Amino acid sequence: MMMPIQWLTDELLGQIYIAHVFPDILFQAYIFTLELLRHLFFTFEQYKKLLGYASLPPGLAFAVAGLGSGLTEAVVVNPFEVVKVTLQTNQNAFTEQPSSFVQAQQIIKTGGLGFQGLNKGLTATLGRHGVFNMVYFGFYFNVKNILPVNKDPNLEFLRKFGIGLVSGTIASIINIPFDVAKSRIQGPQPVPGEIKYRTCFKTMATVYKEEGFLALYKGLLPKIMRLGPGGAVMLLVYEYVYAWLQDTVYHK
Repeated sequence: MMMPIQWLTDELLGQIYIAHVFPDILFQAYIFTLELLRHLFFTFEQYKKLLGYASLPPGLAFAVAGLGSGLTEAVVVNPFEVVKVTLQTNQNAFTEQPSSFVQAQQIIKTGGLGFQGLNKGLTATLGRHGVFNMVYFGFYFNVKNILPVNKDPNLEFLRKFGIGLVSGTIASIINIPFDVAKSRIQGPQPVPGEIKYRTCFKTMATVYKEEGFLALYKGLLPKIMRLGPGGAVMLLVYEYVYAWLQDTVYHK
């Protein structure tokens, strides 16, 4: 027979899972799906096709298509970023925190859907994703077309992985000031009730003036550690899945 304390513990853990963990799993799965669709099947390729009608050099077209996909992504994911940052900066005990869906409802109730609510920090998110994808895709496809292809599949894999790794690293270095501005705008303000960080470039200027140039690069190392290898893997998945689709689906 189950002991009362064990039963209560299991019940409590079950309630926590249902109220907090399960909704967040669904939330993160949705975000991952958006990321995968964005990179593999939709925005970048669509912008690249549209730019095919313009007389742009191929190298520039890759960068502009990346910029377009990043801006599109930013508009879609920014509300989720606001919810995520709000939850991450909540100092209450885990069991006292609302689920992602409840937190989103609270944000809409207090700040609405605009720049003080669910779309707070949108300009910084546009800069973060737009600049990252412009450099990320532009560098990868331009350098990949310059470096010779290896006949050995293993060496070819390493060539693409290396270019993707460098692409993600450089893009992270260039776009991190936007990331810092986004975190300051969407996170808790220094003085409760006062909005110090409001717009993207004004926030950058404030951080630079008060904390110095290097403050715009806070968190660079973990960002590179995440998006360097992660960017390489994503581009490899993009390459191989896109090639597979071309061979098996579109050529049937």
